[in-house]
Amino acid sequence: MPRTDRLFRLLHLLRSLPPPVTAARLAEETGVSERTLYRDIDSLRAAGALIDGEAGYGYRLTEDPAVPPQMFDRHEVEALVLGLSEVSATGDTALAEAADRALAKITARLPERVAQQAAHAVSMVYRFRPSARASELLEPLRQASWQERAVDITYRDRLGARTRRRIWPLSVIFLEQRQFVLAWCCLRQGFRKFDPEQIETLTDTEDSFRPHRVPLLRDYVDQLRNGG
Repeated sequence: MPRTDRLFRLLHLLRSLPPPVTAARLAEETGVSERTLYRDIDSLRAAGALIDGEAGYGYRLTEDPAVPPQMFDRHEVEALVLGLSEVSATGDTALAEAADRALAKITARLPERVAQQAAHAVSMVYRFRPSARASELLEPLRQASWQERAVDITYRDRLGARTRRRIWPLSVIFLEQRQFVLAWCCLRQGFRKFDPEQIETLTDTEDSFRPHRVPLLRDYVDQLRNGG
């Protein structure tokens, strides 16, 4: 394994394995001797990584803003460019603008060689049938989901019938050509998927459903697995 790739691998291991991680484990995972591992640890520290620990004890990576995104490898940069381009193409205005800002910030902090890889990424997003821009109601629905607050909506179904509902927005799901909001419907006392294009009015409330969001999402996934 080339040394640069090995250092990327070592940094990933320090981020992902339960700390403290012994030198023996890190050496085994990167395919080097412990003596070489100690030199690699010193190299990461010299590059700006804050790594606590020592030989005989184990190592722990202390997050440092000086390390990412300079340490992204080519495939990680490619994945970021592709993913952010997808969001820019299919997200609502708030998400699309956030994706553009994020890519600009990441690219600005990359070493010149890697920044060129980002600017000329091999992978790209293109669709013969461009997706319609996502509904602007997705932003307040996302906010309500993060804050775990119920919202009141007026919803028009496919037959044109209107109902007033209080829902607990759990997640926003992006499909190829459309998006929908997965929610717990207080009116129907069950999970429902709402097309944001059919939401006519949306009002925030002070009704909190914390800490039910994560358990409800688990229940929904279990239902899907069981064919419900």
